[in-house]
Amino acid sequence: MSKMAEYDGPILEIDKLSISFFTRLREIPAVMDFSVSVQPGEAVGLVGESGCGKSTVALGVMQDLGKNGRVVGGTIKFKGRDLAEMSSEELRDIRGNEIAMIYQEPMASLNPAMKIGRQLMEVPMIHEGVGQDEAYARALEVVTDVRLPDPERMLNSFPHQLSGGQQQRIVIAMALMSKPALLILDEPTTALDVTVEAAVVELVRDLGKKYGTSMLFISHNLGLVLETCDRLCVMYSGEAVERGSIKDVFDEMQHPYTQALFRSIPLPGADKNSRPLVAIPGNFPLPHERPSGCNFGPRCDYFEEGRCDSQNILMDAVPGNDRHHTRCLKFQEIDWNAPITLADQKEKGEIGRVVLKMDNLKKYYEVAANALFGGGTKKVVKANETLSFEAHESETLAIVGESGCGKSTFAKVLMGLETATDGQILLDNRNIEDVPIEDRDAKTVGEVQMVFQNPFDTLNPSMSVGRQIIRALEIFGVGNTEAERKKRMLELLDLVKLPRAFAERMPRQLSGGQKQRVGIARAFAGDARIVVADEPVSALDVSVQAAVTDLLMEIQREHKTTLLFISHDLSIVRYLSDRVMVMYLGHVVELGTTDQVFSPPYHPYTEALLSAVPIADTSIEKEHIVLEGDIPSAMDPPPGCPFQTRCRWKSEVPDGRCESDVPPVKTLADGHQVKCHLADDVLARMQPVIKIAAE
Repeated sequence: MSKMAEYDGPILEIDKLSISFFTRLREIPAVMDFSVSVQPGEAVGLVGESGCGKSTVALGVMQDLGKNGRVVGGTIKFKGRDLAEMSSEELRDIRGNEIAMIYQEPMASLNPAMKIGRQLMEVPMIHEGVGQDEAYARALEVVTDVRLPDPERMLNSFPHQLSGGQQQRIVIAMALMSKPALLILDEPTTALDVTVEAAVVELVRDLGKKYGTSMLFISHNLGLVLETCDRLCVMYSGEAVERGSIKDVFDEMQHPYTQALFRSIPLPGADKNSRPLVAIPGNFPLPHERPSGCNFGPRCDYFEEGRCDSQNILMDAVPGNDRHHTRCLKFQEIDWNAPITLADQKEKGEIGRVVLKMDNLKKYYEVAANALFGGGTKKVVKANETLSFEAHESETLAIVGESGCGKSTFAKVLMGLETATDGQILLDNRNIEDVPIEDRDAKTVGEVQMVFQNPFDTLNPSMSVGRQIIRALEIFGVGNTEAERKKRMLELLDLVKLPRAFAERMPRQLSGGQKQRVGIARAFAGDARIVVADEPVSALDVSVQAAVTDLLMEIQREHKTTLLFISHDLSIVRYLSDRVMVMYLGHVVELGTTDQVFSPPYHPYTEALLSAVPIADTSIEKEHIVLEGDIPSAMDPPPGCPFQTRCRWKSEVPDGRCESDVPPVKTLADGHQVKCHLADDVLARMQPVIKIAAE
């Protein structure tokens, strides 16, 4: 069937949409009174925290709500036609042909047993009945469009032979095969590294222009939406609370939730001591426990009893701007430019003596070259290559790098889950690099603790919160009697700002942020002196991130803890770390104070990382550096400098040294180290990547 006739109105028009899910007990409203439209060629961002209903809207557009979900009010029109009135045949024809969706997890969209080329060719062969040769030519064209190297080899590969970034590009290519009029992207880059994310985002933007595709971009990352979209819609608890152009919403916000969201993300200029982030108080309401009146009321600074909670609140146009709407009764009474009432300024903790010292640490793994069947020759994976650094009492040292750079391996060696191949780790001048965790005494185990990325996996689902903390106290030998341990457990709940009543709760009764607090309480049960926080906030919503990072800082001030903060989110690193260590393929490529690492001269990799981080601020200008290619495999690293295959400064080094020799570590100023062949005068020419635009 040919595409629908040319249509010049909005491609997608959602009007007063309400969607509910029905359980045996009750109707659960997931989306209420939601309206948004997408014009031809326009990209609209849908922003909100997990559980606010943004993916439900996308599934509503795809008419794929499962057997429990139903549209209970309003309409969804595609090119002027109501999707609810179409037959299943018409819908099937539109899905995948005119409306395509890209999901968060690329492997969920690919068939693991079928070569990539075959999967791509199926789209035009099924939807448009084209022949095999033409389908292959089109597959080759889109794979080239999504900037994959060696397109013919890609078409001949199976999904598992590609990296995550490459798989996501294939999924984008598949969505573009039929040149859809509307592309829905549901958190398409969450699973990707930040440099790969930057390349994919640029790709989506360029392809949108090339194909004239309209896009609905679902994300919780305001910086990404700023970089990809023309307009955005902010959602909270099933409702749209603000809609407008990027500039309107970012610079002239008219809803308290939008304002609170921006105050809880670390934009340049935020500082953990002088300008702390402001977390949003309270918790997100569950769908069947929403308050009356304004859903955001119980958490809002401007809430007025008897007014904000007494009526249904509708979207209202902002005077003087017919495309900017807000769902707030008081938006014209609020002084949006009032300075932020500062949270208490914090005293900077005095950085003390060296607690942890690493000296030329190496960690190699031997793996069978033929991983599937074992046997054959062995290959060595160099996960950590001569790591040296010191960490002090009360200091936050951030370890930054992308997946596969060796940051988690190093954490495992420190924890005793792995032992070092070479080099040493000194904890208070005691060597621990060879002592596996089962041979460490309770004191050492208690002193070095870890907070993991995913709070859902680290708690025992069948044990109450209090019991799990008491269990940790028993292992660390804290307290002589059950009563003493119980008292200490309640103090730990106070420490992480959880109500004492939570001791009786089971993990399933807690939100993600609350679970992460229990994880932190457990880590501090044995008076931890070093806490390795492995991406501790990346699985949490923005508003909760601020509260959890602040909590870690506060505990650090009180207990003089050394915090090793592993992350790829440079905005959080900039906000809370004292020193930063940048890793790439097992090597430390840069090490210095936060100010040194965030202002030039940088290592060329650090420069690319800074350029890749999306920043939710319209006054920021960034130099645009997109790295070519993917991160090489640690099993087969490039010769010479590990970064040379993707470095844009390589031509500045004469005689091909980058490709033959591992660079020496050179010290720039005041202990700032960079592992690079670039001469000092070349480094001195580096310009800042992130600039605040002149007003």
